[in-house]
This record gives sequence, structure tokens and C-alpha cells, in this order.
Amino acid sequence: MHLDEPLLEFRYGQRLAYPRDGLFLYGPVGDPKRLPSIRYGVIGTPDGVRRFRAWAKTMAGFIDVPPPGPRSRAVEPQHVPFPGFAEAFHAAWPVEPPCLVDNLDPAQIERTLKLANRHEAVRDTVDIFVSRLVAENNRLEREPDFWFVVIPESVYELGRPQSTVHKTERVVGTVTISQRRARQLQTQPTLFGDDEREAEVYQYATHFRRQLKARLLKERIVTQIVRETTLAPGDFRRDNGMPIRRIEDPATIAWKLGTGAYYKAGGKPWQLADVRPGVCYVGLVYKRSELTSDKRHACCAAQMFLTDGEGVVFRGALGPWFQTDTKQFHLDHAAAKSLIEMVVGEYTRLHGKPPAELFIHAKSAFTDAEWSGFSAGASDETNLVGVQIADARDDIKLFRPGSYPVIRGTALQIGDRHAYLWTSGYAPRLDTYMGPETPNPISVKILRGECPLATVLGDVLGLTKINFNSCLHNDRLPVTIRFANAVGDVLISAPMDSEPKLPFKFYI
Repeated sequence: MHLDEPLLEFRYGQRLAYPRDGLFLYGPVGDPKRLPSIRYGVIGTPDGVRRFRAWAKTMAGFIDVPPPGPRSRAVEPQHVPFPGFAEAFHAAWPVEPPCLVDNLDPAQIERTLKLANRHEAVRDTVDIFVSRLVAENNRLEREPDFWFVVIPESVYELGRPQSTVHKTERVVGTVTISQRRARQLQTQPTLFGDDEREAEVYQYATHFRRQLKARLLKERIVTQIVRETTLAPGDFRRDNGMPIRRIEDPATIAWKLGTGAYYKAGGKPWQLADVRPGVCYVGLVYKRSELTSDKRHACCAAQMFLTDGEGVVFRGALGPWFQTDTKQFHLDHAAAKSLIEMVVGEYTRLHGKPPAELFIHAKSAFTDAEWSGFSAGASDETNLVGVQIADARDDIKLFRPGSYPVIRGTALQIGDRHAYLWTSGYAPRLDTYMGPETPNPISVKILRGECPLATVLGDVLGLTKINFNSCLHNDRLPVTIRFANAVGDVLISAPMDSEPKLPFKFYI
């Protein structure tokens, strides 16, 4: 079967398939009076903030699409000129940052990044940014809606789990305890607790972005991390004169960062058109921490998304959710019930009544105990449906004649409750396939509850189009699954002491 491309709704009720078309022609779906201006902050080194200021000026004006390549006579259809932030989003874009921290010491950042212990290095580097962000937010009478965190390239290169520092450049820090010893202390604590205090450094992940997001949750500070090389690629070149990294054209970068900025400031760029009323989608999130001594121990969360794209993350209980025999995550009855109760309670708060339909999306199957908990947590008025969404087997391929692969929206039905769905493929609006090889489908299977398969497939296809952290025609995975790993990574990247319910924008 073939599913029509889901349409998006923009201002004046206008409907189009491509977000950039709708924003260019009509503007965002939300009421422009609710967000007349974007109030953002910027934090970085003097050079980083200087580069941001230069880039911010370009966001206020027209940015054309790149010229055709040497093998083409026409502009590629996916490229749409950026008309200027105010023209695209109907909100003023301050060229000069309303809130500014422009004096982070680059030498201090470099020294800290090179601490020998990687957990100490990344934690202390994040400290430099977090301490200033929190202090500035507390000082301001009116804090910004979100902060641009401009990072030097060294933070990207050395602030990741697999990064290493050459032994001749390593700096000796204060942490002497090993990670292995830190794990032992979880089950064999010392008498006075000195080692335990030093071992706390291993509760912080060696990933700068994830740890920064995690530590700012309790402060309710929203961030947009951007590399200096993204803002000013021409400033960073190799010895042969070539840029150190290939980035997208300026108009595409403006669309992506502009959409993210509008969303994180509180705006709604677009929403799905022609949706059924009272529908709620939940994506389950599970993540294990490498720091725990119990391999079964994991955190769980639920991502709730409404048809207008609004998202909330609910953090559930920690527990032995990972099954070592099946390699899958499953909650017990009580934890499943508590998680869905939070979701239904928030939906009821927003709409005055429980959802008419609640779809739970997960990568794994549902156990009887887990599903009975979900059912107990949902209202009797709600039709509860459990859907498994996973990558299909690598040997599943579908070919068609012509220059392009299978059309996006094609589905191969396996049974009444199971189909392979091609969420990536040839897109008529783009007149191309945005991928390197023959696209693979995803497997969509209704495991619990009742709903027509075509309805579930249409919903999944639509949910690939409400990623507000970018401005793409579509993602390959629905938003309920697409960000599951990213949200889970944030949840385990620092000790959690924030409230269990926060808007989705805090995590991306």
C-alpha cells in the first residue's frame, strides 16, 4: 500500500508538506502575538561570541540558496532561501544578544579538557559553563528563554566518550581513584566515606553535551549548543587551505538553528494537519548506566507528544528493568502504572479530560505485567494501543524501476497487525531521495490493543515530521522513537535531582 505524505499546518490554516515552504510562505502556526520577540542569551569565549554576533546579523536578513553544482543546471529542490528570521517566524530577532557572557577563558577550558582523568576533565569543563549560566540566570531580573552555548572546537573533540589526550599534553588532576574502585564502593563502602566523595566524579558522563543538558535540568535552563566552526567555517582551515570540516550551506544552517531557536523560545513552528482529536503518543525511553554494578539497573522515562508537536518528558523509577536473557527492557506492574498515570494526568491538565486514544511506542515487546500496569494507569475512556517500532531486517529490500528508490510512504503489509514502512525514500516534493543507499524500512507491529493498521502507519509517518530541533522534510524514525536514546543519555549523564516532568526542549 502507499500512504499519502502527511501535510503540515502553518499560519492561516495553510497546509504544505515541507516545513521550509510553509514558513517561507505563511509563517508559523502559532499566534505571533504570543511570541513577538526572541529573547536569547549567548555564552562563550571572546572569539566564540564574536563569531556568534557576526552570524546573528546574517540571521536578520535574506540568505540565498547555494548555486547549482557543476553537474546540475538547477538549484536542488530541497534548498529553500532563508527569508530572514522575522519573515520566517513572525518574531523579532535581536541582532545584539539580549543576555551575554563573553569572557570565558579559552586557556582555562583547554587546560581543563586535558586533565588526565576523562570524567574529571569533562565534569570540570561543564562546570565552567554551568556555573556562569546559573549565576547569570539568577542575576537577571528577566532571564532569557534559552541560551546559545558557543563551544570551541576543542570541546567537541575532547568532550566525547572516545576522545583521548596525548600523554605529553595530559594535566594531572585531583582524582586518583579508578572507575573500577568506584564501582566496588557501591557494594563495599568505606567507614568514613572519603573515597565515596572522590568516586562521585564517575556519576558524570564523559560527554559534554549530554552532561551539560543533564545538569541544567534542575535549573530549568534551556540551551542550544553550537560549534564555532558552524558559525564561521571559513575561520578554521587546514594547512592546505581547506576547511577543517564540511558543513551545510548557510541557508540550511539558518533554517535549522532558526527553527530550534523559535521552538526553544516557546513558539510552535508547525503542527500536523487533519489529525484525530484526543490522540496522544508516548515513546518509552530506557537507558543503562555503565557506572552501576548491577547490569539490570536502568532508568526509564516516557516521552509524550501531542498532535501539535508539543512534547513532555516524564522520568520514571530506577529499577532492574534490563532483562539480561532477552536483552530487552521491561517495567514491572507498579512502575508501568505510575509512568502512564503521570502522562494521563498531564494530558488531562492540558485538555480537561483524558486522551481518547493513547499509543505507546517502544522498540521492544510488552510483557503481561508491563501492559497490565499501563492499562491500570490509563483511563477507562482511553483506547490504549501498544506498537513496536524497530529497524527491519537488513535483508529486506524493495526496488523499483527508474532513477530513484522506493517512494516514501510505501508499506509492505505482512499481516493484519504488522507492516514494513518506508519512512525514507523518494519524496515527490524534494524530487529526490535524501540518502546514500537503498533505504531500509522500519517494522511497525501492533502488539497490544486494537486499531486499524493503516491508521497506525499513517500516525507513524506523520510523527517523522515534527522534529522542531531541525527543519527537515522528515526524519526516518517517528519523534517518539527518534530521540529515545538522546533523552536516555541525558538522564544518566549526571545525578538526577530535578523534577520528573519537564518539556521536551530541555533535552534536545
